Amino acid sequence: MSIEIALLPGERSSVHATYLDGLSLLERLHRLMLDVVKDEFERLGLIDVNPVQALLLYNIGDNEVTAGELKSRGYYQGSNVSYNLKKLVEMGYMHHQRSDIDRRSVRVRLTAEGREIRDVICALFERHSEEMLDRGVIEADALDTATSTLRRVERYWRDQIRYIY
Repeated sequence: MSIEIALLPGERSSVHATYLDGLSLLERLHRLMLDVVKDEFERLGLIDVNPVQALLLYNIGDNEVTAGELKSRGYYQGSNVSYNLKKLVEMGYMHHQRSDIDRRSVRVRLTAEGREIRDVICALFERHSEEMLDRGVIEADALDTATSTLRRVERYWRDQIRYIY
């Protein structure tokens, strides 16, 4: 059940402008997050893993997944997941194993070295979340509200894709 709010024509254009501003902000924030990860890795002297690869390791965590599962989660648009997985296996950050049932499917999981990179990202995100609260950048309730709102937008967009097909 959804609640419809009647907006006047001027209010609609204001909401539209705010929506477009939000879309632009989401895109900039994603790019900025990649830069923050890159900066942290350069500071620590970890230059062999790029930010997208680091986030792949972070999001795999302790799970064993397929490349298809990672792609379907949509975290890595604009990057070649298969290429990055191959490079991470070559560098020793991941194990890979072909499925016995479907030989086309490859399952991956982190090695000890991959878990170390994942832990660096975990520590970075934990430090940032604590610093943002301590410095008053955002309050916990506001962060909860923002995250909840973004989840609703995500559901709306997923529903839009489903209705197209």
